[in-house]
Amino acid sequence: MPAKPRHLPRQTRPEREHDYVRSPDLGYEAPEETGVVRCLSHGFPTPLARWHYHDEYELHLIVATSGKAFVGDWIGQFQPGHLVLTGPRLPHNWVSMDMPEGCVEQRDLVIQFPHEPLVNAAAVIPELAEVLPLLERARHGIEFFGEGERAQQHWQRVKGARGARRFAAFCDFLADLAACTDYRLLSIVQLQSEDDDASLDQIDAVVSRITDHLSQPFSAGDIAAELGMSESRFSRFFRRATGNTFTDFVNRVRVNRACQLLMESDKLITHICYEVGFNNVANFNRRFLEIKGMTPSEFRRQAESRFGTVMG
Repeated sequence: MPAKPRHLPRQTRPEREHDYVRSPDLGYEAPEETGVVRCLSHGFPTPLARWHYHDEYELHLIVATSGKAFVGDWIGQFQPGHLVLTGPRLPHNWVSMDMPEGCVEQRDLVIQFPHEPLVNAAAVIPELAEVLPLLERARHGIEFFGEGERAQQHWQRVKGARGARRFAAFCDFLADLAACTDYRLLSIVQLQSEDDDASLDQIDAVVSRITDHLSQPFSAGDIAAELGMSESRFSRFFRRATGNTFTDFVNRVRVNRACQLLMESDKLITHICYEVGFNNVANFNRRFLEIKGMTPSEFRRQAESRFGTVMG
């Protein structure tokens, strides 16, 4: 028999979620019932389970089924108790692989909230400032471990409250997550500097230069000289700020960009290799495997399932 035609989604980029699709029929709270904190619960399959992004942060708890999670360029497994905080505009999807016949009535418990109100409030309410580092980390996606049961209780309290009591319950949830130390960032590149503003500006300039000119060769010695540092001092400074050696960081940024191209284009892997700055395919494959735990071709193959079986 001839092979069945391979049906690919019409687009490879994530879909942006707008307010007009957030219908109570799909599990959203009605707009008149919410303020800055919006709860959502839904089952699977659902039009909401698709490769998408939105302007809000999202706390996402899985309470049924297991499968593959896709957050930015991260691909991993999920099961009940899986809790992730995604930052604004970070694409994501959860695709169940062990569905019973029919459907699951409740798989996802979600809280969405915007950036500006919390940041603005933290400027005048010092108690809120303790959650700002959590929000900064969320730009990369955060997976929390051992928080599933408590997160479900928090979600129920937020969902059952209104007004000031809802916001208080929400802050209690965020405070627990801000204090949690058993987590991982899902993006492969992170900044974790505790230096002063001038040092952060220097690091930001270096990182911007790397990300804006990936195909160019980079030398720690050259950049150190530009900053008026010895190479050894620059290496210590850079490692303290990023958690990586300079070479490892450059490789991670390049692999991160390669992941985007593998997910969003049909470019040949060899072309992607050189476009992101690796000088040979063998080295590219080796570094990609070290960082992502799979080859570029396997990553592209697995990434195709991020669209799930239901398109919204």
